[in-house]
Amino acid sequence: MVRTKLIEKIGYGFGDMSSSMFWKIFSYYLPFFYSNIFGLNLVDAGVLVLVTRIWDAVSDPMMGIIADRTNTKWGKYRPYLLWVAPFFSICGILLFTTPDWEYGAKLVWAYVTYIMMMTVYTGINVPYGAMLGVMTDDPKEKTVFSSFRMFFAYGGSFISLFLWEPLTNMFGGYNSANGWFWAMVTIAAACFVMFIICFLLTKEHLKTVSTVSVGDDFASLLKNKPWWLLIGAALCSNLFNTVRGATVAYFFVDIIGADVYLSFMGMAFLFYAGLFLGIGEVSNMVGVALCVPIANKLGKKTTFILVNALLLVFSVLFFFIPVTPSGFWLMLIFQIIISILTGVMSPLIWSMYADVSDYAELEFRTASTGLIFSSASMAQKFGGAIGGAAVLWLLSGFGYITDTAQVAAGVVQPESALMVLRWLMSFIPAAVAALAVIVVWFYPLTTKRVDEISEKLKTVREIEE
Repeated sequence: MVRTKLIEKIGYGFGDMSSSMFWKIFSYYLPFFYSNIFGLNLVDAGVLVLVTRIWDAVSDPMMGIIADRTNTKWGKYRPYLLWVAPFFSICGILLFTTPDWEYGAKLVWAYVTYIMMMTVYTGINVPYGAMLGVMTDDPKEKTVFSSFRMFFAYGGSFISLFLWEPLTNMFGGYNSANGWFWAMVTIAAACFVMFIICFLLTKEHLKTVSTVSVGDDFASLLKNKPWWLLIGAALCSNLFNTVRGATVAYFFVDIIGADVYLSFMGMAFLFYAGLFLGIGEVSNMVGVALCVPIANKLGKKTTFILVNALLLVFSVLFFFIPVTPSGFWLMLIFQIIISILTGVMSPLIWSMYADVSDYAELEFRTASTGLIFSSASMAQKFGGAIGGAAVLWLLSGFGYITDTAQVAAGVVQPESALMVLRWLMSFIPAAVAALAVIVVWFYPLTTKRVDEISEKLKTVREIEE
């Protein structure tokens, strides 16, 4: 069994630290950017988010197939960290560029830059995710690698979300296109450095060779019951996170309000969206740290079901929190609890994909690690696409006002728009968590079954070598 070093786990974590800094900004701030900074109407912005992320999701399996059939002195998947990192950062900067053009031309620019960004994101993130399947052959060690990955991911998310509004204010203001552009330049430069660090500190220890055609890879994937169920579960998980996250910027502007301060030990601090989201990311890190001991004790499937059941309960209760100073503290407490729970979920799902990859190799004799992990990224992006578009369309359908002139003139949001904002932070995510529980109930890869697969696969690999 392959033994890995601590430095490799740390290095692997830097990769998702970089990805997550971009992903969380895209998920939580990009809808607000398009509607309130860039100048798109809510319907057009919703279609844009849906179309581009569906393309992004569809392209993931293509990248997985390409990566599975890449062979270099650095391995199959690791080289893409080096090759794609510069384009990753450049496309992020272009995405947050607001040209001074007519509406139609700006809409085309938005489509082109978003599609470019998501294509490049696929080009680096799919191989990065697939690396988990070839860095170790120990199922428990995969959970450890996945936990390092998510711990660093949430650390990066915390940094980007906590600093985003201060950075925009530093470079021109939160409502300034120039402020958003230079804030992204700063984040993009840091992301480039972290991907290079990830490349330098990691290594692919296992060599897998696909002995079947692309068509057979897809055919085996479609017959893979655990894969189907895990796709559904991952889609729910990402939909839950995206709906809540994409709503926060609107929720704070229109429900909480500006210049709201909380008092703590004689000190007052601003209660703003970046603080709320940033505290969530730190809490996610706590959840990641708890994932390994909980999953080892209860098993991955049981842990998944229990966590989503708790997410359902706390999401429903969030609706009833009053918009008062004491209520703001309660919102923070609930954000911490919900984020700890979603923090447990993230490494759990990636570790379960590694189990599904082993199941496929044993059951169908196909080394399709990249294809399977690309499906994980695909589920993430479908969840983001549906969640981001749903938030924008629901706001539009319930009469949300984005016209900055009207807002500046003191026009208040209609009661229907305020109510749907509260639903988007409570009842709607709760329904998604309930669906996740139902899906995973039928997932067949229990702890016992995974251990059996690992032992049998070890024998098969020894024979093939």
